[in-house]
Amino acid sequence: MSDFQDAKKLVQTFNNEIDSGRSLSAIFSEHTALDYCWRGVRPFYNKNSADDVIETFWKPLKHAFTGFERREDIFFAGSCESEQGKNGAIWTCSMGHFAGLYDNPLIEIPATGRLTFLRYAEFNRVDDNKIIETAIWLDLIGLMHDCGVYPLPPMTGRWFTYPGPKGGQGRLLDKHDPAEGEKTLTLLNKMIANLGAANLKNDEHFPAELLREHWTEDMAWYGPCGIGATRTIPRYQQQHQYPFRLNLYDKKFNGHVARFAEGDFAAFFGWPNLSNKNSGGFLGMVNSNTDAPMRVVDVYRREGQKLAENWVLIDLPHYLSEQGLCVFERMRQLSGKSF
Repeated sequence: MSDFQDAKKLVQTFNNEIDSGRSLSAIFSEHTALDYCWRGVRPFYNKNSADDVIETFWKPLKHAFTGFERREDIFFAGSCESEQGKNGAIWTCSMGHFAGLYDNPLIEIPATGRLTFLRYAEFNRVDDNKIIETAIWLDLIGLMHDCGVYPLPPMTGRWFTYPGPKGGQGRLLDKHDPAEGEKTLTLLNKMIANLGAANLKNDEHFPAELLREHWTEDMAWYGPCGIGATRTIPRYQQQHQYPFRLNLYDKKFNGHVARFAEGDFAAFFGWPNLSNKNSGGFLGMVNSNTDAPMRVVDVYRREGQKLAENWVLIDLPHYLSEQGLCVFERMRQLSGKSF
């Protein structure tokens, strides 16, 4: 399976069938392993059976959206490097939006009856022609924002329905030259090492010159709702990097469950990737001594010798809950359901 085509075909078939009207139980029985494990953002949490995943995640999600469909912008696979998981395991990455008419509430987020796009990133580990493990992120704060119950202070970036990669070639369904994926992963690892070295030096005013070693000048960074998106190295530093670096401390890197690349694309996630404490200001939070975990997804597109685009999702509801802020309770208060 060195070209990843069998894994990609399996996951594409699985995802397409979930969009169809076929029985979810039959789909999972056919395509997932008996010891299938699943990770989801708060409040879905971890599941150890397909039945639990179906009842608590997929059925409510599909019920919420009339005409439910997956609008996939990026799809690729790779052999992973890992500090938390299994080195050499085959993973796929799917990123885009779940879409449809938002006719029924999902975890009490008020329905609007309007066409709505819910941002997602999903990773699947494949072995012996079965899906062994899944990790999925939803930008639930983004859904709250679009439904008029945004629970946080204003963002430093800008939130909108984010585009897929420039050029529209993000779905790598065919074989790709392994050398290109190696270039992408090498570049990503160098960038991560640069950040790690700065963290060891407590260099919070990260020089733009260090970013320019690995990023195009007109880079695009698409962050989770609560932070928002930005573009170009100076605006990225102003609207995300400095608020992150200057307002958080005791940062600890915990490694990744999976980090891999194919062609011009790479991705990683951890559970959690890192932890930190808030000195006050980040996401509008007050000072906190809590060592709060961040479960982060990063998806990258390389352009030539540098990274050009980066899509990021963070399980912010969990991160904020660890510091005492339940965004779901705040949402209920905004919609008048807690009084």
